[in-house]
Amino acid sequence: MDEVKEGSPTADGIPLETQLGQPDPTLIDPLQLSSLEPAHTIFVGPEGLRAGWRFLLYVGMWRVFLVLLRTLVPHFQPHGVRGIWQDLIGELEFLASAFLPALVMGAIEKRSLGSYGLPWRGTFGKAFWVGMAWGIVAITILVLAIGGLGDFSLGGLALHGGRILKFAAFWGGFFVIVGLFEEFLLRGYTQFTLTQGIGFWPAALLLSTFFAALHVGNPGETWMGLLAVAVIGLFFCLTLRRTGNLWFAVGFHASWDWGESYLYSVPDSGGMVTGHLMRSSFHGSRWLTGGSVGPEGSVLVFVVMALTWLAFDRAYPSVRYQTKDVHHSQTPHPYHE
Repeated sequence: MDEVKEGSPTADGIPLETQLGQPDPTLIDPLQLSSLEPAHTIFVGPEGLRAGWRFLLYVGMWRVFLVLLRTLVPHFQPHGVRGIWQDLIGELEFLASAFLPALVMGAIEKRSLGSYGLPWRGTFGKAFWVGMAWGIVAITILVLAIGGLGDFSLGGLALHGGRILKFAAFWGGFFVIVGLFEEFLLRGYTQFTLTQGIGFWPAALLLSTFFAALHVGNPGETWMGLLAVAVIGLFFCLTLRRTGNLWFAVGFHASWDWGESYLYSVPDSGGMVTGHLMRSSFHGSRWLTGGSVGPEGSVLVFVVMALTWLAFDRAYPSVRYQTKDVHHSQTPHPYHE
């Protein structure tokens, strides 16, 4: 008869020491497990790393990538770049800093950028151009409303000849980059992840507040302008919820900024751009004109955004935004709120 050695299984596969009442070192005491669970569940939930920690990882990487890009890019850019071209490079750095951590998190979560609101198949497609149309109409209504009260005048042309088209194209491309950066940073990965943790509208309110906070340092900014930025941010969240992606918001954002800064040549969140089209001027109460902030600081912006919200709500009544398994399905199913 063969000798059974300590630690070896018996014929029925159960270790001898277990049969003899000795503890099996491969098993975890339920009391020990229960004591570990609270700490474990702080970080990990049923679907893996909890949404709040993923959000913080993304924000942390965004800041790291931004610092790295600002440190490294100047060593590779052409000598003598300055002015609006330097501003363009800066916006490209911002854009890359928002996308790179999303690519890292997407690899970890096995999701694509399309899952976070920018599907490749929708790149500059119909939703983008429809958003562009809505944006230019909205800013036009706002400027006309201020002008209708006698507090705004276009003046003459500030540009002539080929410079009109050159600056129009430059600022068009520039503000598309701004729209991509700000929409993806604040309503892309961040909105997707926080929605999984706290719900869509609580996440939207939090991120729209952060959107306004990013404008605090702008020259000439006021509390009215900051409140307007938050309201506009909430509208962009609505467009994401109803269209299912960010392309409408990117188009609206880009054309609103382009119309404000270049076409109507007024301050945009406190700043004027070089190479604007008109010699526009405000005169009158800053409550109506927005003063140093521009139209976004006018009380009328809230009226225009309320009307825009209602019009969009009627035009896009179904919710199409999803945060679960969107990487497995390219066509979300609409449902009504």
